[in-house]
Amino acid sequence: MSGRAGGHEKLRFCRAPDGTQIAYAISGSGPPLVVNKCWISSLQYDLLGPMWPHFVVTLSRFVTLIRYDERGFGLSDWHPTDLSLEARVSDLEAVADAAGLSRFALMCTSQGGPVGITYAVDHPERVTRLALYDAHATPTRSEEDETISDTYVQLVKAGWTRPDSSYRRVWSENLIPSAAEKDKCWIDELIPKCTSAETAIRAGEARRATDVTDLLASVQVPTLVLHSRGDRMNGFAEGRRLASGIEGALFHPMESDNHLLLADEPAWPGFVAAMADFLRPDLGAVPSLPRPVESLTEREAEILHLAAAGKTNEEIANGFHLSARTVERHLSNCYRKLGVSGRSARAAAVAHILSR
Repeated sequence: MSGRAGGHEKLRFCRAPDGTQIAYAISGSGPPLVVNKCWISSLQYDLLGPMWPHFVVTLSRFVTLIRYDERGFGLSDWHPTDLSLEARVSDLEAVADAAGLSRFALMCTSQGGPVGITYAVDHPERVTRLALYDAHATPTRSEEDETISDTYVQLVKAGWTRPDSSYRRVWSENLIPSAAEKDKCWIDELIPKCTSAETAIRAGEARRATDVTDLLASVQVPTLVLHSRGDRMNGFAEGRRLASGIEGALFHPMESDNHLLLADEPAWPGFVAAMADFLRPDLGAVPSLPRPVESLTEREAEILHLAAAGKTNEEIANGFHLSARTVERHLSNCYRKLGVSGRSARAAAVAHILSR
């Protein structure tokens, strides 16, 4: 697998109550944010791929980020006996305990939604706030969806470890449809390194049988629902269902077709801004910036604040009667003065502004 540079995480292991070994990683500093992440990932490879480096680097600037591989996946035990929701919730608690967290914010992506919802209802004294990112309370169960699920099972059986990745392309096409071909190929290669075909099938069956819809009304912690309008893994209706079912939940629609946002798409800075604003009550004092924001000109600061609000270069340009190229030049000056670079430079600069 080819790689790209990522942030630095400290890898550790703990054991769930039933003895299953769970891998987790810690990065950054600040108030803790525990992340139950998408199953198509592995702590061993995440920082080399297209989906997680910008997430880890950016959020680690203002929180202590604790991510873990669920049982059956990544660096955690691949063949646990129990793949039930109850066991997955116990994994979350084991990680929080091992990390020494008494209270923490919680983000759950994709199929981790039921885990976070259940834990927040059972332990509101430990969860400061809950973010649900392209998640669901239960998978949609139309007749067509059941047929698709059966087809996925056959694809897993036929092509999970085949050298020809065409059998696995269905996942990368639905996970990050707007990504470059090289990034989809990277995911195609990653999939068999995440878990075994047997565990993938068993986990899928257990998760399709999970339904925590009845718990939504019992969620009492502050909640933010972030959902991509074009999400193919969990449709946009799933996000609306979560936000409408949890009293007082904030809803942040994202203009993207990707299940997990990529660093170079316009929706990513808006995601960072929404998360930073949501976590602000937990943040308290934040570290000073490596270079002072005061070094920015008034126009540069105005443009960067608009970028932090999720505005695209075109929208910013229209507001100032500038060209998009001029806006990009101002942003490039911001990145240079703030000491950030690379694909995640925009998100890193936004994080600097939001941490002020």
